Amino acid sequence: MKFGGIAKRVVLFLAVNFLVVLTISLVLAVLGVGTRLGGQGYSALLVFCFVWGMGGAFISLAISRLMARWMMGVQVIPPDTDDPQARALVELVHDLARRAGLPVMPEVGFFNSPELNAFATGPSRSRALVAVSSGLLQNMNRNEVRGVLAHEITHVANGDMVTMTLIQGVINAFVMFFARLAAFAVTNAMRRSDDDRPSYFFQYLLVMVFEVVFSLFGAIVVCWFSRWREFRADAGGARYAGRDNMIAALRALQRVAAGPQPAPASGGQDAFATLKINGGRGGLLHLLFSTHPPLESRIAALEALPA
Repeated sequence: MKFGGIAKRVVLFLAVNFLVVLTISLVLAVLGVGTRLGGQGYSALLVFCFVWGMGGAFISLAISRLMARWMMGVQVIPPDTDDPQARALVELVHDLARRAGLPVMPEVGFFNSPELNAFATGPSRSRALVAVSSGLLQNMNRNEVRGVLAHEITHVANGDMVTMTLIQGVINAFVMFFARLAAFAVTNAMRRSDDDRPSYFFQYLLVMVFEVVFSLFGAIVVCWFSRWREFRADAGGARYAGRDNMIAALRALQRVAAGPQPAPASGGQDAFATLKINGGRGGLLHLLFSTHPPLESRIAALEALPA
């Protein structure tokens, strides 16, 4: 599989978080804050990176619902809508949310896309958004849709977005820390004498390059966690919607994956394919950067659960 196809499966959270971290680094570089703290020693630099790295992750989490609406064109369905199909979708999500013990009913959204897609996002269990695509609603029966939505509600109930944010925050801290150490080491190695000082712009450029490289390694860790949480979400979906419905939903995805693939409706939809509930097989890059395990593995794990 080409790298471009793999990149589509990297969650939007990673992309937004990466842009936030780069923006923070740019602002701090302009202000000279990072340089002053870095000069005080490794401990001060690590604390500095930890504070701003965690800040970048939590900013990404805080704007996740806004980004979903903007990038995907998600339309939030009012709970009192007069549309019978929309009302049925809201009632189904709210029923599953009550089964999962959520303190506040999540927002329910809908977006136009031929792909079978659904996702849950939001900063907390009380401020969540669950959205589904038109393709999913058109190609799955009610029981299969119930399984998919139960899977997404489990993500909310498990606090997966918050946990991912904490993991991403720690990774951000180490990315920022080691990027500055690496840039410092390179610029020092290039000095011909003690009086030879590299330009500030060149050192800042090196920091940016190393942040990109180290962020890719960090994404591998986040994607591994994402694959692990998918198994947990499948188990929760089986608990709230029934194991047979959860397996039926995954088998429906298999059927669609085996047939002709619809083209994304727009660039924004294509970029957001990262939130797919699907998963597949591929080469090493796909294995490292895939956010979802293969469907066969997920179905096998569900079949191993008690009926």
